[in-house]
Amino acid sequence: MIELLAVLSASAAAGLRIALPLLVIGLLQNDLWSRVPFLSRFSPQVVIGVLVSWSLFEIFASKKLLGQRILQIIQLLFSPFVGAIMGLAIAEATHVEPRLLWIIAIVSGLLALVLQLVQTGLFYRLRGLPVWVILGQDILCVFLVIFAFDAPQQGGLIALLLLWLAIRISKEWYRWYKKQGQLGERNPRRYKREPD
Repeated sequence: MIELLAVLSASAAAGLRIALPLLVIGLLQNDLWSRVPFLSRFSPQVVIGVLVSWSLFEIFASKKLLGQRILQIIQLLFSPFVGAIMGLAIAEATHVEPRLLWIIAIVSGLLALVLQLVQTGLFYRLRGLPVWVILGQDILCVFLVIFAFDAPQQGGLIALLLLWLAIRISKEWYRWYKKQGQLGERNPRRYKREPD
């Protein structure tokens, strides 16, 4: 059970950022990315160069509206893949049974995708995320990866709390969407031009 919480913690970090959790997970291990799926195929110098560059881009570009838009698109596309990599890396580090690796990869990828979808929805609903939210995401992302190794119970509980929050937000959006139309109408946004 603790291994599953560690996996959830790492994949939730991938739902917040892409390169930053991969960079942190490599730096926390003595052998860098040799046990991280997919990244172990490449030279550590190349991996660290790409991850440091992309992490800096994530950190600095996310403070501007245009940078947030670019990051939302890229993170939405790659978050399931990075979530699966993070989940498999933690599963291998905690010696999970090999027959469970496919399930872990799918669950990790889906958790990262769900969190990224909610972030994208918040971005478009609020017309950009405030800087304090972005800083909180960066800090939480790093802590979730550290918790995956050192405190998997706390990290897993934070990941489950993030999932609960994502479900609550999506339910509120659905209620708001249904209130837009008239009673019994199947498409409440029909004939509306302005975004709300």
